[in-house]
Amino acid sequence: MFLAMHNIPQKFLSKLRYRNRADLQAKRHFVIGAQLIAQARSPTNSRSTTTSLAKQAEDEANKAISLDPKDAASHILKALSLDLQGFRTSALESINVALSPLAVKSLSASEKGDALFKRAELAMGMNRRGRVEPAIQDLTEAVKLNKDNAKAFCLLGECYEANKMIAEAKDAYEEALRLQPELASAKEKLDLLRS
Repeated sequence: MFLAMHNIPQKFLSKLRYRNRADLQAKRHFVIGAQLIAQARSPTNSRSTTTSLAKQAEDEANKAISLDPKDAASHILKALSLDLQGFRTSALESINVALSPLAVKSLSASEKGDALFKRAELAMGMNRRGRVEPAIQDLTEAVKLNKDNAKAFCLLGECYEANKMIAEAKDAYEEALRLQPELASAKEKLDLLRS
C-alpha cells in the first residue's frame, strides 16, 4: 500500500535490496581476505604457506571487486596479496586502480596516504635505478595526508638521496626518526649522510 501511494516501483526496491546484499557480500570477502593477509605475514610461515595464504587472499579480493568494483580497499587488498606472491607489476597495477578517480573517493585521507606510500614502495622496489620523481610526488602527498607515517618519510629520504637532494633527504630521515626513534634504516642512512 505504501509503495503504491508513493509510486515507488518494485524493480527499484529489488535493485536496492540486491545492492545492499552485494555490499555485504563484498565486505565479507574483504574481511576474509584481510584475515588471510594477516596470517600470510606471520614470520613463522614458510614461503609456500605465505604464498598459499596470499593466493587465497587474492581470490577473496577478486570476489569483493566483482561485487563492488568502486571500493578501493578491495583493490589495495589485491595489491598486497599480489606483492606477497612476488607479482609486483600486477600489484602496482592494482594500487593504480585503487587510486583512480573511480575508486579513490572511497578512501579516507590517511588511507589514501597509505595507498600512495605503498605505490611508491612498489615502484621503488621494482626500479631502484630508474626515475624517482613519481615516487617523490606520491610520498610528498602521502606525508601530507598522513603525517605520522615514519616509513613514508624514510622512503622519501631514500628518493631524495637517489636524486642527490641531500638536505631534503636529511630532513626526511630526521622526521622519520622524530616519529619513530627506533627506525634503524632511517638512523643508518642519516648517519651516513652526516659523515
